[in-house]
Amino acid sequence: MKLIRWGKPGQEKTGVIIKDVKYDTSAFGEDYNEAFFENDGLNRLAAFLKANEGKLQQIADSERLGSPVARPSKILCIGLNYAKHAAEAGMAIPAEPILFMKSTTSLSGPFDDIIIPKDSVKSDWEVELAFVIGKKASYVSEAEALDYVAGYVLHNDVSEREWQLERGGTWDKGKGCDTFAPLGPFMATADEISDPHKLRLWLKLNGKTLQDSNTDDLIFNIPFLISYVSKFMTLLPGDVVSTGTPAGVGMGFKPPIFLKDGDVIELGIDGLGVARQVAKAYVKA
Repeated sequence: MKLIRWGKPGQEKTGVIIKDVKYDTSAFGEDYNEAFFENDGLNRLAAFLKANEGKLQQIADSERLGSPVARPSKILCIGLNYAKHAAEAGMAIPAEPILFMKSTTSLSGPFDDIIIPKDSVKSDWEVELAFVIGKKASYVSEAEALDYVAGYVLHNDVSEREWQLERGGTWDKGKGCDTFAPLGPFMATADEISDPHKLRLWLKLNGKTLQDSNTDDLIFNIPFLISYVSKFMTLLPGDVVSTGTPAGVGMGFKPPIFLKDGDVIELGIDGLGVARQVAKAYVKA
């Protein structure tokens, strides 16, 4: 299945994509959130779809798409997980995964604007494969790890490099700004993706391809990441884990390239669709 959430920010309804057509599933009566995933929601949704085959209302293409999962308890990210990206950042390949958090308030839709924060001069892009946890994960073995994945989703790990790297402390302050975690357009359930470690991922800035790689270049694969992370914290149903970005981010160019007002970012992953965001300068509401 391909899960979507649609409608105005904060008022999203649920839906699915079937044969490239979007359908409203709000009659199912649940959001795609922690309780949904924890209580066998995917199987119950599949049963609902079968019982209502031919009866669901189509969603107009003009409707906004939000994040395909409701605000999770955690958005956890893996840093420097592609060897070429570590090289362009001038950093050693990590001996163990680098973990950082994005604030849940950074979550946004796949076609929403990216707001360049007030006083930011080094906002950057990062196309990433993310996965969504399907059941509570603590001390998980690598052999069982993929059983904990509900699905996969496209993520742009937008980053403010000055705040991330030049302001002291952890990376989190450059990662969690509003609109800095566009997810979607949809979450593909795990059965839709035969091998998450053989997916092309790419990103264009103003029509020019800057990132073009494959998840077969991940330093730490998904089963390892789930097993590793679950030693340090419990992953809850609906949590989002983003696996890192390949080479081609703005700070890696000489001279660096950073987002400016009006820039158009397009990105995609095999089997997970395409997203598009426009960078907009912060304006006080």
